[in-house]
Amino acid sequence: MKIIDNIEIIDLAIKYKDILIIGDLHLGLEGSFVEQGIMLPVNQLEKIMKRLKKIINKTKPKIVVINGDLKEEFGAILNKEWQDTMELINYLKRKAKIILIKGNHDTILAPIAKKHNLPLEQRYDIDDISIVHGDVILKNLRKTIIIGHEHPAVSFKERPDEKYKCFLVGKYKKHGLIVMPSFNLLFEGSDVMKEEHLSPYIKDISNFNVYVVQDKVYNFGKLKDIQ
Repeated sequence: MKIIDNIEIIDLAIKYKDILIIGDLHLGLEGSFVEQGIMLPVNQLEKIMKRLKKIINKTKPKIVVINGDLKEEFGAILNKEWQDTMELINYLKRKAKIILIKGNHDTILAPIAKKHNLPLEQRYDIDDISIVHGDVILKNLRKTIIIGHEHPAVSFKERPDEKYKCFLVGKYKKHGLIVMPSFNLLFEGSDVMKEEHLSPYIKDISNFNVYVVQDKVYNFGKLKDIQ
């Protein structure tokens, strides 16, 4: 589904020309929870790879931008994180050039990036678009900004206990702003109807358009109308 100019939502990713953007995979999340004594399903990577391969096969990108928070743990690289990130990056390297943007969880991502000879970037600019993680405000951004970090999901009055991953499309000052959902499949994300916003790019989102991702992408119109 096209949302702004030639920017298109493809499942949990964004496609622009021959560029595919994903983010907030938080690989190794289940391993982090296990270390805390919380048991979660350990097949997250298998599900992510299955879903990602469908997107890659459909879009055939030349560039894949990983927009921050590739891994989960802040202060270390857990064994599960190392294994999962290696498998995912090795797969993507066979398909396209990788642009790796640093997220707030990526404080110790450098050894993984170095292993694959990938620089860690603060942003990626292409045409009128700036792709940034979204945890800090950057200067001189282009006409349209694409961020992650927020992990948006939405709930509805009819089903208040269920959340659905969604894209948000609105404005940041004079810029168009696209907020991407997390590609992590263990959790739906933060409920934009109830929870505080994480990203400094987001203030009042009542006029943002909501695109829910399920079996296909559904345009639910403005958030204020859902509320």
